[in-house]
Amino acid sequence: MEDRDIRAALDRHWAASDANDLEGEHQIYREDAVLEYPQSGERIRGRRKIQLSRDAQPNQKRFTVRRITGTGDLWVTEYVLTYDGRPSYTVSIMEFLDGKVARETQYFGDPFEPGPSRAQWVERIL
Repeated sequence: MEDRDIRAALDRHWAASDANDLEGEHQIYREDAVLEYPQSGERIRGRRKIQLSRDAQPNQKRFTVRRITGTGDLWVTEYVLTYDGRPSYTVSIMEFLDGKVARETQYFGDPFEPGPSRAQWVERIL
């Protein structure tokens, strides 16, 4: 599969995620995909279980993609995942096999106030 095809699939995936289109969101995964959340120590095996676990999530979610980069079978998406109005800066690492995600690892980081010791060199971003 060409890089542009994977990039297009990722664009569709994140758009479907933001639209709460559970069927569209999970088309990118292989049936035997594995999803890991290292910070909570969770591993979910299988496309259907991944979809069911996300469907059970009660919060209102929004996805704002900041950057997608990758080539071949390894792609990284940096995005802001907002649950009920609270942002979490997130990185998704997706490993593809035969054009579908075989493994995804997601890392989450909460926002924090900037350190005053570096204020003179900082440009604020949002």
